[in-house]
Amino acid sequence: MNIWTERLRPVVRRGEWLELVSRGEPLDEAEWKRLLTEELQFPLKLLGRLISTGGVRYEGKRLRLKLFPEEVAEVQGEWTELAVLYEDDFCLAVLKPAGMPVHPAYPGHTGTLAQAVASYYETTGQVCRIRHIHRLDEDTTGPVLYAKNEFAHIVLDAAMREKAIARTYLALVQGKPRPPEGTVDRPIGKDRSHPNRRRVSPGGDPARTRYRTLEPAPEATLVELQLETGRTHQIRVHMSDMGCPLVGDALYGGSTRLLGRQALHGASLEFPHPWTGERIRVEAEPPADFRDCWKRLLSGSRP
Repeated sequence: MNIWTERLRPVVRRGEWLELVSRGEPLDEAEWKRLLTEELQFPLKLLGRLISTGGVRYEGKRLRLKLFPEEVAEVQGEWTELAVLYEDDFCLAVLKPAGMPVHPAYPGHTGTLAQAVASYYETTGQVCRIRHIHRLDEDTTGPVLYAKNEFAHIVLDAAMREKAIARTYLALVQGKPRPPEGTVDRPIGKDRSHPNRRRVSPGGDPARTRYRTLEPAPEATLVELQLETGRTHQIRVHMSDMGCPLVGDALYGGSTRLLGRQALHGASLEFPHPWTGERIRVEAEPPADFRDCWKRLLSGSRP
């Protein structure tokens, strides 16, 4: 979606409403609908629902869309110091620390990123539902993207399906990947012998991971990875299947001598802005335990 057209002025948020203003002559209802659906590619189902509930106002040169209604969060806020990497009226990207699940797994589950985001919304006066666009494993660190309204959720979900959201990871793996750069294209399915584990399986779901060696250590390697699909534990399974399990990843054969969790960090997240279509990139430095582990590996420590 590109609002910087010859037809429109920059949009303005007015409370619950987003206001579009024509640069030229006033537009009638049919012309505004055509502009929304054909030029701005506004989601048709959402537009129909807004029209039926009074969420669209046509005022000649102005059109108002009720894109920011007040909503009740599904989870109770729980104060946690939160690192915000990007924020505007449509989306929020925050840094997830190690040991924090993205969302509650059962009633009464606390200490999750969803509850931290809910608290952040509460303390900043934002009345939004919690809508995560993607997930990270509990012990994986890095950016997590949230949509602040239904419109952004629909658009960003579509971007995920269309692989328009790029996620780049850093990992410390045992040994040296061979070849040092390539793509792992191996389907992943459930491991019937272990309820929490996945494995490469001919009958599994398609899974593709691109990897590139960044720097070798005596008995380990710093690797950059990008996901082309998003299977559970995908990077961990693919690296283990190559004979290079992640340092600290006991579930998939990694040693925990230097690190008590898998050495996996989301280094960057790039996504199209849900309204403007502009490419937004957020980056996050690896946490201290990841950096310290790498220094020890470079000095010759065994994983």
